[in-house]
Amino acid sequence: MTKKGPISQFIEKHYLHFNAAALVDAAKGYEAQLNSGAKMLVSLAGAMSTAELGKSFAEMIRQDKVHIISCTGANLEEDIMNLVAHSHYKRVPNYRDLTPQEEWDLLEKGLNRVTDTCIPEHEAFRRLQEHIYKIWKDAETKGERYLPHEYMYKMLLSGVLEQYYEIDLKDSWMYAAAEKNLPIVCPGWEDSTMGNIFASYVLKGDLKASTMKSGIEYMTFLADWYTDNSKKGIGFFQIGGGIAGDFPICVVPMLYQDMERTDTPFWSYFCQISDSTTSYGSYSGAVPNEKITWGKLDIDTPKFIIESDATIVAPLIFAYLLGQ
Repeated sequence: MTKKGPISQFIEKHYLHFNAAALVDAAKGYEAQLNSGAKMLVSLAGAMSTAELGKSFAEMIRQDKVHIISCTGANLEEDIMNLVAHSHYKRVPNYRDLTPQEEWDLLEKGLNRVTDTCIPEHEAFRRLQEHIYKIWKDAETKGERYLPHEYMYKMLLSGVLEQYYEIDLKDSWMYAAAEKNLPIVCPGWEDSTMGNIFASYVLKGDLKASTMKSGIEYMTFLADWYTDNSKKGIGFFQIGGGIAGDFPICVVPMLYQDMERTDTPFWSYFCQISDSTTSYGSYSGAVPNEKITWGKLDIDTPKFIIESDATIVAPLIFAYLLGQ
């Protein structure tokens, strides 16, 4: 067991009830999974990259405490945007008070708002576009096809972005993942800025849609990875809701029911950090036990739900796992 530092000691002393206690229980459950030899999938929804989760998550990757990631296309690209354009971001602490005119003014300045943080159009989106397009085009010319995250890895490892770096490289979770060639599943990648940009090149006849591997190919890749890595169990640590969590968790019932591989093990651990309240018809707000009925979790799978803000909870859990 990792020796615990002051952050871990603090939460063990003070986080004793309700969501605070669930945080500690989930962290200890995660640690127990790793100690037993199980692997862990972490899913990233929302804007966790713009929330600078990389400050803690990158070290989790480097220390092999996460073995595969499922994330939205936004999280995939926004970590790199933060790496190359951090000084151009604008924080808007009074975002709740903005008028429609003030929002329009941000648009005209090329500042796209994510809650209290604005991502700069030119320095972030267009800077990435210039370099990723060349990598897409080069692959197409060679008759090659890759998954969305693989193109991002190529861009990061090529060194073309080094001239723009504005944060400590150790705080970029995408760079840490690229260095390890960590498996990533990025469902619904088309619903992202780079996905939209790629689609625009397809519409203009400049690129073929087939140059980008599809979501179905992500699922078949995940099916093979799960089959190869689940002998000692695979846990599921879900940050937020949405497709980043919905897509990968379904690989188990697909293998068990649709492929009729009835020896497929269920996910061996489940935790969700969510601010979605339990509600009728809501997937993100469903209690973990509902997943038993879908063949995703077993009766005895350790299950945790922390109803709180992931930007507060996730760094604390990662700190505990890192012994901080």
